Amino acid sequence: MKDMRPKNTETPRAHLATRSHRKPRKPRTRRHEIAVATGAALVIAGLVAGSGFAAQSADARQDSIAATTALAETSGRQSDQLDFYAARGESITRDNAYAALSAANLVIAASVSKVDSTALTSVASSLASYNILPIDQVEDLTAEAKTQTASVAAATAEVDRAAAEAAAAAAAAAAAAEVAAEAARVESLAGGNSVDGARATARSMAAAQYGWGEDQFSCLDRLWQKESGWNYAAMNSSSGATGIPQALPGSKMASAGTDWATNATTQISWGLGYIKASSYGTPCAAWSHSQAVGWY
Repeated sequence: MKDMRPKNTETPRAHLATRSHRKPRKPRTRRHEIAVATGAALVIAGLVAGSGFAAQSADARQDSIAATTALAETSGRQSDQLDFYAARGESITRDNAYAALSAANLVIAASVSKVDSTALTSVASSLASYNILPIDQVEDLTAEAKTQTASVAAATAEVDRAAAEAAAAAAAAAAAAEVAAEAARVESLAGGNSVDGARATARSMAAAQYGWGEDQFSCLDRLWQKESGWNYAAMNSSSGATGIPQALPGSKMASAGTDWATNATTQISWGLGYIKASSYGTPCAAWSHSQAVGWY
């Protein structure tokens, strides 16, 4: 059956009213973005100043908002830019904390057994959590760590300086003592190498080591006077016999000391041992043999 109802081709008034009175959504304006940026800037300002955004008075907040709005309008920075600057500022602060902590740990290690680094150790222990601590606390700890580090480093350097001076003084004293000892040795050697010095050494060694008295030393004195004149540098040009006892060859005397060529005492030690160990047994027996055959 054909629908005989009249068709309404016009839009109902109610619909028209609804459509005609619906308000269009306003696009985000530059002023709106500036307001958002203002909030971010205020947070940064609060962190940097260390006083806290929430603690500002209403008037101070309004002044800050106005100032930041003007800055944003002038510079054209958007809220996302200010967020970036806030994050960047925090990153730099924590990087500084890391550097301060590293320096503190190095100074603490260098100060062991030298100076008291208790305060610096405590600050460094707290700063070790710089990645999770509030940014204002990180800044405070970083500043304190730098101050303590400089103090401990200076004290350690002073201790090191004093130790270096003491070591240098000790080294100088040791060197002076060595020089003095060498001088004394040279002087003693020079005295011992003289004819009188050699005779005195031989008399003493003969009595102390072999029990030979003055009678035996008298024979020894005449024997070695004949052989070398008690000259430690004497050398027989024909036979090559050397030194006070005229050892042949002279290198035999190395058994008494490596300085046999320059030290009369070494030569005397070898010569007395040679007489004792040989068939002579005593200086007088050796002197008798020398008188008989011309050598001993």
